[in-house]
Order: sequence, then structure tokens, then C-alpha cells
Amino acid sequence: METKAVKEKSLEDGRAAMAACYQGFDPAAYLQYNYTPPRADFCRRDSIVPWKLGCLHRAFTEEDITGGVLVDVGSGPTLYQVLSGCEVFERLVLTDFLEVNRRELRGWLQEQGKSSLDWTPYLQHVCKLEGRGVSAWSEKAARLRAVVSDVLPIDVHCPQPLAPGALPSPGADCLVSSFCLESVSPDLDAFTRALGHIGGLLRPGGHLLLIGALGESFYLGGPGVQIPVVPLDEAQVCGSLRESGYALIRMEVYTLPPDMRVGVDDVSGIFFVKARKD
Repeated sequence: METKAVKEKSLEDGRAAMAACYQGFDPAAYLQYNYTPPRADFCRRDSIVPWKLGCLHRAFTEEDITGGVLVDVGSGPTLYQVLSGCEVFERLVLTDFLEVNRRELRGWLQEQGKSSLDWTPYLQHVCKLEGRGVSAWSEKAARLRAVVSDVLPIDVHCPQPLAPGALPSPGADCLVSSFCLESVSPDLDAFTRALGHIGGLLRPGGHLLLIGALGESFYLGGPGVQIPVVPLDEAQVCGSLRESGYALIRMEVYTLPPDMRVGVDDVSGIFFVKARKD
């Protein structure tokens, strides 16, 4: 029978192996792979990025998501996931495990907007979803810069993922997380535990908006940098949420058209979840 010490050592080895995979992560390459056409084609309703932005827009404009603090868990080098939420919350905390990603985020947040990707088309698209003219994108950019209070390190495999005192008690009002947990977990059990850990950042009754990959075993984090992913199906996602103390409100699923399968991963679909902490 496996002892507690052996199990903990195995868990630590798995986390260390995942961390090692990310040492060569290249934010600019990752953005080019996933956030340019065809995956980010704003003229196509079946493109990946417009689908995700539509899910987020609908969720953030529903009246049950309210409060003062929104935390983005595992932001990576991207900003699209908070373009709707920044209009709802007065404080937004961005987080990532990697300093290269935190540096990328801080670069855009500076007034000159230094970034490896031009986020203007994303800002314009979300403005259209909100019923505003595309020329309002600069106002949205200013709003986003105004409400981001911190860009913090995070480790979702720690029971306390953020440093003590990073958030007010009793926690954030809402969490958003995109393609993070399944991409940094060595197996399904670790994915489920990570869901529980980030739930500790959320106040009772607060909401989780979760976007992730279905059927994916790897993605490229840079040239020659293949990062393993926990292949998930819809039932596993729902089971992990339930086990981690969340009540599922809805799940939406996107299936990749053939021309979206561009060789930088083997993902077959994407899920969007809106859930509430019990």
C-alpha cells in the first residue's frame, strides 16, 4: 500500500516535471500560434477566439456576477479573457506562474502598450459585443489598465495559491481561468486538486468562469517546446468541479473545425463553464 510520504513525493515529482516543461516557454511564439488567424479570425463566427469572447461576454453581462474583485488565474501572456470582466469589477488581479508571462502583461499595462501581440482587434470585437462602436476600443483599453491592481505570481498546486494578504477577506467575487489548470497538471487528480485550491481564493457564492481544452495531450509553448496536457472530456470536467465544491450553472462546448487544427496542439474541442462556489 502506498504510504502518505511516497504519495506526496510522487505528487511533488509530477509538479516539478511540469514546471520543467515550462522553462522554455516563449510568450511571443505562443501568441502567434494561438491568437492570430485562423484561430483569431474576427470575420468568422466559427473561429476559436470569437467563440470564447462571446461566452465571456454573455457570462459577465448576466446580473448574477457582481462584486468588487475579479482574479484571473493563470493569465499566461493573454488579456482577452478579462476584456468583458474589466467593465464589471473595480479591481482586477492578473496572475501567472511564469515571470516571462507576468513581464509580458506588465509591458502592455504600461501606457505605451508594449506587447508581443496587438490586442486592438480583440478590444474592438468586445466593444461590438457590448453594443459600442469599435472606436471605443481605446476607452476599454484605458479601463482595463485602470482596474488592474496587481500582476502576481501564482501556484495552483499549492493549497494557498497566492501570497497571504493578496486578496481581501473573504476572497474574490469571481475567478476566470483559461487553459491553465489542465496545462499545468500531470494528471486528472492534480487538475481536480488545483480546482479546489483556487476555490480557496473565491468567496462563498462567488463565480468561476473556466475555459479549457478537451481531448488535448500536448501543445507547443515555443519552437520545439512540447508541453503535456491532461486530456479531459466533458464528464471529467463536471466531476472535478463537483468534487471541488462548485455547482455547475452551465457548460458550452466548441468543436474545432478542420482548418483550426494547425499543428500546434492536438486539441479536439474547448469547454466554457460557468459555476458557483457552494
